[in-house]
Amino acid sequence: MRSGGDALVDLVDAVRGKLEAEGFAAVYGAEPEGVWAAPGRVNLIGEHTDYNDGFVLPVALPQAARAAVRRRTDGVLRLHSAQGDGPVAVVELAVEALAPGGVEGWAKYPAGVVWALRDAGHVVGGADVHIDSDVPTGAGLSSSAALECVVAAAYNDLYGLGLSAVQLALIAQRAENAFVGVPCGIMDQMASTCCLAGGALFLDTRDLSQRQVPLDLGAAGLRLLVLDTRVKHDLADGAYAERRAGCERAAGLLGVRALRDVAYEGLGAALERLPEGELELRALVRHVVTEDARVEQVIGLLDAGDLRGVGPVLTAGHASLRDDFRVSCAETDLAVEAAVAAGALGARMTGGGFGGSVVALVAEGDVERVAGVVAAAFGAAGYGAPRAFTAVPSEGARRVG
Repeated sequence: MRSGGDALVDLVDAVRGKLEAEGFAAVYGAEPEGVWAAPGRVNLIGEHTDYNDGFVLPVALPQAARAAVRRRTDGVLRLHSAQGDGPVAVVELAVEALAPGGVEGWAKYPAGVVWALRDAGHVVGGADVHIDSDVPTGAGLSSSAALECVVAAAYNDLYGLGLSAVQLALIAQRAENAFVGVPCGIMDQMASTCCLAGGALFLDTRDLSQRQVPLDLGAAGLRLLVLDTRVKHDLADGAYAERRAGCERAAGLLGVRALRDVAYEGLGAALERLPEGELELRALVRHVVTEDARVEQVIGLLDAGDLRGVGPVLTAGHASLRDDFRVSCAETDLAVEAAVAAGALGARMTGGGFGGSVVALVAEGDVERVAGVVAAAFGAAGYGAPRAFTAVPSEGARRVG
C-alpha cells in the first residue's frame, strides 16, 4: 500500500534516525546499533471493543516513539528519555531483577517489554536505550503502546528473535497488562506494529485476523482532523478496569465467551435477559454490540468508496460512548458538538476516554475553519486551547537508522 509519497517518508525517517543516534551518543558517549520507530494511533471506529473480542479500525499516525539502542553484555538496562529530566537522567535497572510493580514512571513501559520477552522464554539481555517521542501523552493516541512497541521492535532485531509484527504486539500488550498493570486490549499495540501507510487496519481482536483497508482521504477531498483536548487521563486509575470488568460480568450473565458473541439482531433480547436492576451492565452491552456493528458499517462504506458516509457513523459512535459507556467528558463532548456544528461530516472521541482526543472527518477546505470553531468554543467555555492536526495513515513499527 506504499505510494509515491514514500520517498519523502523514508527521507523523514532517515533524518529522524540520525537525530536520535546523535541524542544517544550525547547521553551514552557511543554510537547506537540502530534506531527504530513505532507510531501512535488514532482509532477511526471501534472503541472499547478490543477487550470484548470485537472489531476495531485504527490508523497509525506519523507521530511516533523512536528508540536508539545498543546492546549491553552485563545484564543492565539503561533508559533515557528526551522528554525526561535532562540529558543525564538515566534510569538504570538490572534485567534479571525486573518484576511487575518494581519500576515507576515512564520507564515501566520499556522495562516491561524486556521483562515480557524474558517471561516468554526469549534470551535477551541489557541495553542502552535513548527514547524520543512526538506522540502526545495523555491524548488517547497510544503513546504508551508506541513506547512499548518501539522497544519490542529494537530487541527483536538486535537479539535476532524473529518475531512477527503480531507477536511483537502481543509482547507489548503483555508488558502493559502484567507489568504496568493496565488491562488494555490488543488494538493499540497491533496498530503500532501492523498498520501500513495509506490504510486503516480492520482487526478482529478475537483471532487477530486483519485486513488493510485503503483509506485515500485526499482522493475524496477529505481530511481526518485530530483535536487533542489536552485533558490528561490515566487508564490505570481504575475507571478503564471497571468498564472491562463490567463487560466480562455481563458476558458471564449472558452465557457467552465475550460480548462480541451477542448478535446485533438479538441485542434487545439479550438486554432483557440481564437482571432488571443492572442498568449499567445493559448500557455497556448496548455500546459494545452496536459499536461492533458500526465498525462493520464503516468497512462496508469504505469498500464501496463512500468515505463521506462514514461521518454520521462516527457521531453515532460518540453518542454511544458518551451515554452508554460513559467514558466521555465535557471537553470531548464540546469538541464533537462544535466540530459537527462547524460542518464536520462526523466526529467522535477516540481512545480510552476520560479526556484525550476527538477525531473528525472534515472536507479538505474546512479543516482550518472547523479547528478554529472548536478552539473558539473551548475559549468561550474557559477551557485551554486544543491542539489540532490532520492524521495521515502511516507505517507501523520499523527500523529507521
